[in-house]
Amino acid sequence: MHQFLAKCDEALAEISAQGRYRRFVALEKLADRFPYYSVTMEGKTRDILVWSANDYLAMGTDPAVIEAAIDAARRMGAGAGGTRNIAGSSPVHVALEEELADLHGKDAALLFTSGYVSNQASLTAILNSLPDWHVFSDAQNHNSMIVGIKGAKNPTVHVFKHNDMADLERLLAAAPPDAPKMIAFESVYSMDGDIAPMHAICDLAEKYNAITYLDEVHAVGMYGAHGGGVSERDGVAHRITIIEGTLAKAFGCHGGYIAADFKVCDYIRSFAAGFIFTTALPPPTVAAALASIRILKADNARRARLFDRAETLKQKFKAAGLPVMESTSHIIPLMIGDAAKATEVSMRLIREFGMYATPINYPTVPRGTERLRFTPGPKHTDAMMDDLVAALRTILLGVPTPTTASA
Repeated sequence: MHQFLAKCDEALAEISAQGRYRRFVALEKLADRFPYYSVTMEGKTRDILVWSANDYLAMGTDPAVIEAAIDAARRMGAGAGGTRNIAGSSPVHVALEEELADLHGKDAALLFTSGYVSNQASLTAILNSLPDWHVFSDAQNHNSMIVGIKGAKNPTVHVFKHNDMADLERLLAAAPPDAPKMIAFESVYSMDGDIAPMHAICDLAEKYNAITYLDEVHAVGMYGAHGGGVSERDGVAHRITIIEGTLAKAFGCHGGYIAADFKVCDYIRSFAAGFIFTTALPPPTVAAALASIRILKADNARRARLFDRAETLKQKFKAAGLPVMESTSHIIPLMIGDAAKATEVSMRLIREFGMYATPINYPTVPRGTERLRFTPGPKHTDAMMDDLVAALRTILLGVPTPTTASA
């Protein structure tokens, strides 16, 4: 056996023994019944109530969004047909970039094939622009940001303690005064559900002459008067150099983007390999995202419903004595503390109660902090929540389950 194949066997056996081997659950989204999905397991097909989807506002099943995709597919076909440089740039791509720039109050925006790629490609391109960058990265930044930073040739990387402004300033103060500096951080951190101190970070960036790179993927569409994210909600978008976001979560579609000054977007457009050498987003996807953004810019009621649902579930978890982690956002983590147990709880929810919540294991979170992640949306009712709480009390606390109420 080749050494690599032997390594595959060894590594897979190791993560399986640790209880963190990942098995995908093939869930078919039911557009007319979301947040219900259909799943076939052990030869039986049934409906499952999903609690962990990133389609936070149910825009992926909105009739207007679906119709926009269908219309674009009929007019322009299923795919873009090339990179943006090779027949892959259409008027709908341009319109979406203009809409995203407006959403964040920036001069321009640039589309990428995913949020992961927008972080990876943009950060690498920026940090390759000068020879002596110092980048200050939050300890809980997403893997896409870490890979983007590490992909650059030779930046000096400083990792500051999560949301710790004293530690960030200590590192900034120790760096060479004339070196180009970047502070890279997120708004909503998806594993703990906490939020960055925006004003404090911007104050430090201005004090130490650093640019700011903000990942808003778990906030766009949901926070702010028009869905511009936490930076809009907190009134700091104009102080952020580059805002990165996704079309795949609250907007319910697919793709990633950055928004910034025109010259910044133009530079990244011209030098980021992850933009230059990949096929453009399909026109139906772009048209759907454009419709979604335009709807959400004016739909504060949907945002308000999301936060009401999140707060309601947090309070129900607390009242039931479940190990809910403190969260200041719409994301609700439930601490389990063991990889095998987290997977077991998730599978019992499916098999015994017809519900699904994603188990989050290492390396996504540190060992010993494994959890389930809940993201209730506008269509999750109180009755659904009561059934979920009862199921979790049975699984985690051994409390007998009452008769199911929701449908």
